[in-house]
Parts: sequence; structure tokens; C-alpha cells
Amino acid sequence: MSTIANTIFSPEMAARFDKLVTIYPVRRSALVPMLLYAQDDLGYVSDAAVAEIALRIEILELDVRNVLSYYSMLRTKPAGKYNVQVCTNISCMLRGGYEILDHCKHKLGIGHKEVTPDGVFSLEEVECIGACCWAPAMQINYDFHDDLTPEKVDVLFQMYKDGQGKDVK
Repeated sequence: MSTIANTIFSPEMAARFDKLVTIYPVRRSALVPMLLYAQDDLGYVSDAAVAEIALRIEILELDVRNVLSYYSMLRTKPAGKYNVQVCTNISCMLRGGYEILDHCKHKLGIGHKEVTPDGVFSLEEVECIGACCWAPAMQINYDFHDDLTPEKVDVLFQMYKDGQGKDVK
């Protein structure tokens, strides 16, 4: 398939998609990477992104939506500027993951898969984020934070709100 003339993506992302479909033996294998890249580029996977990805891979939009609905890390609605993902899997659960999640809900005033009215934070309860040895843990965008307490969470939220997000020790 040739390059799509009226892409909704940036030229860099469109070029990345063009390359992706050439590196897999089956075009459909590029679907999940494309969905992840689209989400990073747009903030979520829009209807227009679904349509274009289906064209690029030469599959039905329904097939794209089936995969999109399967993976919890893919969103069909915009998230906040900072997407807070609190792990409640077994290690985190045993070390206070639900308490951290409840604290986040209270502090942000939102629930699972919701966004604060100012659009700064969104919140998700997630399964394992791979930080079991340092539980309880959460991820804010692509930054991991572990060995959490409610007090550490409050400091993190303030740092991110102030544009200084990263690790708090």
C-alpha cells in the first residue's frame, strides 16, 4: 500500500506507520504498535485514527476496534495531561495499593478512567506495572513511582501540577 495522502498524523508519525507495515511478515502484526503510537501522538485513539489504521493495515475498522477494546492501556477518550495508573495487583494490594488508589480518588476527586475538570490528571486502576518488589507503586505517564504512601502521593501530585514531575524520594 502506498502512503496515505490525507493522514491525520504528523508527518513523522505517518512515516513511522509506513515503515511499520514493512517490517512485519503480516501487515496486521503492526496493529498494536500503531495503536500505541497513535495514542501517544493524539492523546487517545480517535475514530479517525481507527479508520486510518484500518486502511494502512488493510483490515476492517471492526477488527481494529476489537483489538482496541481488548487492551486496557489503550484509550478511546482523552486522558489528563498526567495519566495516573495505580497498581492493585497482588503485591501492591498486600502493601497498600487499594489505600493508595482510594487516596488518589479522594485527592483528585475522580474515579477510575475519569479526568479532573481542569484536564490535568486522569486516574486508572491497573493490573501489574512490574514494580512488585517496590510495592505499592503507580505510574504517571511513563514515570514509575514506588514504595508509596499517601504523603508521597500528595507530593507527587503537587510536583506534577507544578510541572516538575519525576521521582520523589
